[in-house]
Amino acid sequence: MNYLLVFLGVILAAETTSKPFAIEVIDEQTLRGVPLVELTTTSGITYVTDSAGLVAFDEPGLMNQRVFFSVKSHGYEFPKDGFGMRGVALNITPGGSAQIKIKRLNIAERLYRVTGAGIYRDSVLLGRETPIRQPLLNAKVHGSDSVQTAIYGGKLHWFWGDTNWPAYPLGLFHTPGATSRLPGNGGLDPSRGVNLEYFIGDNGFARATAKMPGEGPTWIDGLTVLRDASGRERLLAAFAKVRPPLTVYRRGICAWNDEKSEFELLTEYEPDQPLMPFGHPVVRRSPADGDAEYVYFGDPFPFVRVRATVDDFQHLERYEGYVRGTWQRGARVNPTADLVVLRDVVTKKIVKAHRGTVRWNTFRQKWIAIFVEEGGSSPLGEVWYAESAAPEGPWTDCVKIVTHDRYSFYNPMHHSYFDQEGGRIIYFEGTYTHTFSGNPHQTPRYDYNQIMYRLDLGDERLQKVSGE
Repeated sequence: MNYLLVFLGVILAAETTSKPFAIEVIDEQTLRGVPLVELTTTSGITYVTDSAGLVAFDEPGLMNQRVFFSVKSHGYEFPKDGFGMRGVALNITPGGSAQIKIKRLNIAERLYRVTGAGIYRDSVLLGRETPIRQPLLNAKVHGSDSVQTAIYGGKLHWFWGDTNWPAYPLGLFHTPGATSRLPGNGGLDPSRGVNLEYFIGDNGFARATAKMPGEGPTWIDGLTVLRDASGRERLLAAFAKVRPPLTVYRRGICAWNDEKSEFELLTEYEPDQPLMPFGHPVVRRSPADGDAEYVYFGDPFPFVRVRATVDDFQHLERYEGYVRGTWQRGARVNPTADLVVLRDVVTKKIVKAHRGTVRWNTFRQKWIAIFVEEGGSSPLGEVWYAESAAPEGPWTDCVKIVTHDRYSFYNPMHHSYFDQEGGRIIYFEGTYTHTFSGNPHQTPRYDYNQIMYRLDLGDERLQKVSGE
């Protein structure tokens, strides 16, 4: 017997059977791969599609046979068979492939994961090209909480909350950051992804960019770019220091140091202030105030403002709140919902807004809001759209654009600098996590990360919204 031939035959057989089977799940409307689709075998093995909508199936013992997969995804639906099963049986062969079409119920389209590990894991295992430079692990970031962004120094700057890494359950709690190039200036088309360039520490992990004095995590928001008296661009933010169980005990304002690539303390103030910088600001001129330029703060609705100067930004006594139709200094308001009564245009039920953004949209010629609902069918998991002729409102009608089944998707942010086709196509992301949802199941790789969505404002289902 030629043992060499037998040995080579065994190796060849092993190499052949080791090639994974490619399963691609695509949106039947756009024919684009759908991330975050769960495919589960009859024995309970679950695979989750990567950001290209791919699964590299290589389960030993299940190759070269017919395998049934149930198909499920937030805001998407697979048809039932005669027994009420939502799934499909595939003939699994090493190196083979199959494509599955899934119906999108969401008005918005899920595109890709922005942060975390294994964004294109299955694509890499299948030997497919990926749109981003770091498809598996970037700066050792496994998960990141809510995002803040601003265009500064010609680049898009990104900052996140608490961030996980592979080495230990506790990670970074002092605001990691990154930059990316803008589309048209070396950056990717936002429909494809974002190439993040993190500020990295000596250990290869994303490093802190806002370690303010005091114990506990440092969170920032109210990220704003203004020019000082000399005309120099400044990147400013509000910060909060937090003690367990999420008690804010210190607040202040910080500014970006270009040489150190980190925020430095400018001023502090008592935590319980009636008005302060927060949320996702927008700088605009006010025709009612002699066309003066203001920073409007909202999360989502912009009912706090201050003159758009570096000096005014630091003096809370100059901040104004919108109360009874007028702007008043020092007026305490609930900038989330005190002045807003929103109703679902379909069910007519009241929708209580939690957090989000408000931006001017050229296509709609309105101010548009992307926000998450407080409560609802999935606590902090339902994303809505509304519009108004003015940033102060009235905000009345809204339409649900994204839903999650017992999963949170909080602090959504509209990236208006990514708008396309004159503002008809917009992009927004939020934090996908089981936290606050009551769901003990954590989606592998996706949990506690940022997911990008795309919304077509020409969709007929949005035309019912009245922004007058």
